[in-house]
Amino acid sequence: MKLVVQVKLLPTPGQAAALEATLRACNEAATWVSEVAFERREFKNFALRKHTYDTVKSRWQLGAQAAQHVIKKTSDAYATLKANLRAGTFGRPSSHRYRKAAGKPVAFRPAGAQPFDDRMLSWQIPGHTVSIWTTGGRMKQVAFTAAPEQLATLALYRKGESDLLYRDGMWFLNATCEVPEQELNTDPVDFLGIDLGIVNIATTSDGEIMAGRELNRIRLRERGLRQKLQKKSTPSAKRRLKKRRRKEARRAKDINHKIAKHVVAEAERTGRGIALEDLTGIRERVRLRKPQRATHSSWAFAQLGQFIAYKARRAGVPVVYVDPAYTSRTCAECGHIDKANRVSQAWFACRSCGFVDHADRNGSRNIRARAWQLWRRGAPSTAPAPPPRQRDGAGRKRSITASDARCASSGLQSRVVGYSPYPSRYPLP
Repeated sequence: MKLVVQVKLLPTPGQAAALEATLRACNEAATWVSEVAFERREFKNFALRKHTYDTVKSRWQLGAQAAQHVIKKTSDAYATLKANLRAGTFGRPSSHRYRKAAGKPVAFRPAGAQPFDDRMLSWQIPGHTVSIWTTGGRMKQVAFTAAPEQLATLALYRKGESDLLYRDGMWFLNATCEVPEQELNTDPVDFLGIDLGIVNIATTSDGEIMAGRELNRIRLRERGLRQKLQKKSTPSAKRRLKKRRRKEARRAKDINHKIAKHVVAEAERTGRGIALEDLTGIRERVRLRKPQRATHSSWAFAQLGQFIAYKARRAGVPVVYVDPAYTSRTCAECGHIDKANRVSQAWFACRSCGFVDHADRNGSRNIRARAWQLWRRGAPSTAPAPPPRQRDGAGRKRSITASDARCASSGLQSRVVGYSPYPSRYPLP
């Protein structure tokens, strides 16, 4: 399976200037290629080369490989745009957003990411340096830093292109690695149900609660600070806002990685599979009051699900998605469904049998039971590869379609979603 390892470059001022000039030239060339493609309505990579390759090389002084990557990046950007238009990301064809996105050429940021292949970039991993092509010539001995685990992964499995990007005053290289997978466990002894939530990020059917209260308190504090700084709108406030941007996203990503790693390790250790809810489209289905919208929109459940899926795929742990309908109202002991069973956010009390449990733990037990029934009925594992990524107009990598279309278009196994209100001790025929 493909994984991306990000390392931080430590260039000298002269090396940083050369890298900046290279990115600027490549993205200016990509913007020009985009205008030609839009004017001629020619978006295929090889067909577009006929019209732009020679000009890109001579006008921006790019090498042959760099010119080809610039043209391919532009072609990928239009493929991404087309897929997003089809998926409804920009609304209906009659909407202003749709017409605005489709009615002008794709433009690239001056510091947008640029791919480098092995002819343009070579790694000296023991010395923590890289040799990289620039518009000013080959630049050697560019230092980088990485964790020991990342260095080991790079040394053993690096294969394919690496992307050079500049973000928040720092330089990075994203290296593609082909990491081997373990053989899928086709005979799990049981499933580990995971109930995803906002107050408690993840609750397992074993009763382990990974609380999100601390993260939510930090988010609330950060949101209040952003509002104050935005209201001030002074140069100093804008500098602080720029410095703190993406801080909350980085913290949430780190927490999700830790939770996913723990969940997959526990399932692998006990020989079980993992059961998750299919929460696709939940933001569109749920109506919330204004004070709750920011909290709900910052809920990174999709990211946590993706982390669990790819880590499980690497470890050979099967993953099954179930329909989340009524998991919070169904009694895990007797199967009774009643809205009144959910006494509060934290507690569940069955009106039929009197069973009392933590609400999220009860929900995770229902998720586990549904996954086990699906597996016994022949459902395949749905631990997919990471979704295909293509570059958008700004040079960033984005998913080409919505989550359901992602799985279908990438040729992966379809998501298995099933629903039964009964726990595992009431087997289906």
